Amino acid sequence: GFHSLVSSGTSSKQVRTEEDSVFVGYGSMLMEGTVATLVVMAVAAGIGMGYTTKAGETLTGVAAWTTHYSSWAAAAGLGSKVAAFVDGSANLLSTLAIPKGIGVVIMGVFVASFAGTTLDTATRIQRYVIAELSSDIKLDFLANRYIATLIAVGSALILAFVTGASGKGALTLWPMFGAVNQTLAALALIIITLYLQTKGGLKWMFAGFPALFMAFMTIWAIIVNQVHFLGAQNMLLTVINICMFIVVVWIVVEGLIKFFSSIGKAAPEPAPAT
Repeated sequence: GFHSLVSSGTSSKQVRTEEDSVFVGYGSMLMEGTVATLVVMAVAAGIGMGYTTKAGETLTGVAAWTTHYSSWAAAAGLGSKVAAFVDGSANLLSTLAIPKGIGVVIMGVFVASFAGTTLDTATRIQRYVIAELSSDIKLDFLANRYIATLIAVGSALILAFVTGASGKGALTLWPMFGAVNQTLAALALIIITLYLQTKGGLKWMFAGFPALFMAFMTIWAIIVNQVHFLGAQNMLLTVINICMFIVVVWIVVEGLIKFFSSIGKAAPEPAPAT
């Protein structure tokens, strides 16, 4: 989901030609897949190469694995996941004669840099979104880059500190991250499906079935989350989750209406080359 925002919000403005989008977009996702594979290796095999408990005991192999992943609750939370990645990666780097202490520092900087660049990109995209929405809601002053940036940064600042969480207020919404992210993914796939439909034939199927799968899984996840939020009496996440459910259903229904209303219509003429 977030990748679709990045590619449409920033990457599309940076490529020289449309043909370059294939190399940049697909190549980037191949690299993303490579990084994901390395992360899985780090949090799986890497943990087994050495794990230090809170008591200071160093474990390896199955003992290390079962200690860190003793239950779903034991490995829950962002901190536990980041620690598994950093420690596991440092263990893998130790096979290259890099001391584990230095490896931990390297991977810690890597994680912080990744978070920093993601925050920068997300802020930039949010500014674009605010500026583009300004024309729809007839508030042209929001298109000003400084005002749009102030709103983007200010809203994040309020979320981080106004809850009294000492800058960690955003973690309040962390349980919603997956559903929100995949909602964006479903939206992107539906838009791609509608675009491919204009090309004629069955090309739309390449994105259509993944779009339905993504929408179904997102709705399922939202329902499961709702049960947990209600059980925990978390009214903030309960209300936001209900809003997300409405948004996802709205996206799916609107996409289906557009899809079926376009059946049999001639594809639009391509724009002249410039």
